[in-house]
Amino acid sequence: MATIIAGRFQQQNEVQKAVSALVSAGFSREQISSFYVNPPGQHDQYALGGDHDKSPGAEDSGTGSSSGMAAGGVVGAAVGAMTAPLTGPLGVVTGAFVGAHIGSLVGTLGSLEEDGAASDENAVPVRHSGMMVAISVPDGNAEDQAIGLLRSLGASDIERTSGTIAGGDWTSFDPAAPPSLIDGNPTQQPAGR
Repeated sequence: MATIIAGRFQQQNEVQKAVSALVSAGFSREQISSFYVNPPGQHDQYALGGDHDKSPGAEDSGTGSSSGMAAGGVVGAAVGAMTAPLTGPLGVVTGAFVGAHIGSLVGTLGSLEEDGAASDENAVPVRHSGMMVAISVPDGNAEDQAIGLLRSLGASDIERTSGTIAGGDWTSFDPAAPPSLIDGNPTQQPAGR
């Protein structure tokens, strides 16, 4: 496995310009790969589509849902009991039902946030969609040169990883794997997103 430096572009003409610049700089065309990466979650790695066989955080949502349902049911029944002179016995039942439903939703969301599934500070970086240009580099000097060229051409999300590019095809690429972004290279979202 070799070191691979890759950057994301939004336009096909930017990719063509980057590949030409890399070839002009002495990189072999056989060691350069360019391709489109689908948006996260749309890589169809499973028969039903998507990138994962289960939704992250879904396994613990039942606990929060159950406790929220119980608390919401009690509160709803109490509110229904207070309105019983106006609504009759149906108010207590309806209050308990509505309270349990709302409590279930709130409890599920609360358990996901406690587990970190809804927290930005625990978020795993994702590879954004766009055109990728990847270069297999033989050494540290070529790595620095490739990073500099990609930056000068306006690449976003420049990353360093290991893998194999053969005949212009990055054979070991995993679109769902978190990118290992190079420091000092913040994600740049295109205008309008």
